[in-house]
Amino acid sequence: FCPSDRTFSSMAILPIIRMGHPTLRRIADPVAQPITPEIRRLAVDMIETMVAAPGVGLAAPQVGVAARLLVYRIPEARIGDSENTVPMEPRVLVNPVLTPLDEAMVGGREGCLSIPGMQGLVPRYRHMRVQAHDLDGNEIDEEVFDFHARVLQHEVDHLDGVLYLDRMDDLLSFGFSEELMAAEGADDDEEEG
Repeated sequence: FCPSDRTFSSMAILPIIRMGHPTLRRIADPVAQPITPEIRRLAVDMIETMVAAPGVGLAAPQVGVAARLLVYRIPEARIGDSENTVPMEPRVLVNPVLTPLDEAMVGGREGCLSIPGMQGLVPRYRHMRVQAHDLDGNEIDEEVFDFHARVLQHEVDHLDGVLYLDRMDDLLSFGFSEELMAAEGADDDEEEG
């Protein structure tokens, strides 16, 4: 990734590219220097874009930048019954690496800002280790569970050119969000990333 690949403007809300755009299917390049002004500005713009969408995660390829950078948040309303997940304000991960810490997988509905209005049932690891850097170059090394683990797996998949559709076991669970929620009697306004 080279910062000159992207023109930085004063506009904070970035356009989100949709399924079919080639950037979503390529492996993103490592970020060599996470502490540059260009990377910091991209991260801030991505957070504003994610919140405005509204979403809970956004990877740089979704805004047309093939860099291993993602932003995410954990809203209190999305924690559910998890004892191991707490609400989290928007956070930035640079060059994240995920490692499953056990084999337990759980199916859950996912949406994506690059596949608007659609959802599907996706199996994900319940317990992961995340290693990354923050925007100050500090190392992050922690364990995440449940929804937190799901969000990070979804976003890291974007960095690897993978969409949640690729992870689905049964395409019969894929459909328009409104129809699926009406059939289940659910209400969910935010999408993954």
